[in-house]
Amino acid sequence: MKVNFGIIGFGFMGHIHEKTLNSLEATKVVAICDIQEERMEDAITEGVIKTTSVDELLKIEDINTVIISVSNHVHKEVVIKAAKAGKNIICEKPAAMSVKEYDEMVAVVKDTGVLFTVHQQRRFDEDFRTAKEVYDQKALGNVFTVQSMLYGINGNMHDWHVFKKYGGGMLYDWGVHLIDQLLYMVDSKITTIFADLRNVINEEVDDYFKILFRFENGITGEIELGTYFLADKEKWFERHWFIGGDSGSMYSDGFEPVGKVARTTRLLKNVPGKTTMTASGPTRSFGPPPEGVLITEELPKVNVAHIMFFENYLNALEGKEELLVKIPEVRRVLAVMEAVRESAATGRSIDFE
Repeated sequence: MKVNFGIIGFGFMGHIHEKTLNSLEATKVVAICDIQEERMEDAITEGVIKTTSVDELLKIEDINTVIISVSNHVHKEVVIKAAKAGKNIICEKPAAMSVKEYDEMVAVVKDTGVLFTVHQQRRFDEDFRTAKEVYDQKALGNVFTVQSMLYGINGNMHDWHVFKKYGGGMLYDWGVHLIDQLLYMVDSKITTIFADLRNVINEEVDDYFKILFRFENGITGEIELGTYFLADKEKWFERHWFIGGDSGSMYSDGFEPVGKVARTTRLLKNVPGKTTMTASGPTRSFGPPPEGVLITEELPKVNVAHIMFFENYLNALEGKEELLVKIPEVRRVLAVMEAVRESAATGRSIDFE
């Protein structure tokens, strides 16, 4: 038996969701909704019901689950409506504009007993899962730093994302994913958060941020995103990971990661007394390693795809497994985002957890 879906909000992500659900044998798109009729003209689902009214879509009894992909500022309103209509819910990220909004949504979700999760599909990114596999294997010994970076050159954002009142800006966009990935990887309380959040070329919303985390287990996490990092390079969209431990390092570039695990065959107890001449002048600590000291290993292979998010959801719907993206995890990410804004506004480190 197929699980019938309704899609509320048929912009970019709404189209992606329709295509994804059409690729699964166990799902069927029954109806789509958008306030702009022309957005629904290119729907690919044969016989799909089209409506400009959320209320009309929610009245369709055949619909088991709704996917909410409207602009961020109306997530709360639509989630509450869907829950009261008895529909199970997958909401786009960020789930809400604030922790307070989210708590109000969750209260209704729990009261109505519907299944609720958030579309954090980038937990299934190959680059992230590769880095997480290295971390989980404890392949680098005692890890002291995890760094996640994303850079582009386009600068400006698109559609409603350029407006603050609609929940625009990069912290609400990619920031949610990058924070969620780090917290899903590092299983430890956060003691402090320090952040820089800027509008570099956008008037209303942030297009750059750097966030520093101090975890209770001693790891320092760093996330940096910039939409206006200019370079004359073939690759204008850059994704990087670096994990440092006391018995090795891991680095990777790209969403289809290219990188290595690097180790030393022996630990130098002290730097040589002899200086090395480099392009920047004489040095001892930062000269090239002696021959044979540095070795590398291939990154582990992982088998992941974004479709796995929906496979997990369908299994959870049947009671076969737990939802991957859980309500408390989503709340924690939103709380981190509020601490990021507070730190950026005050210039101070924020105590957390």
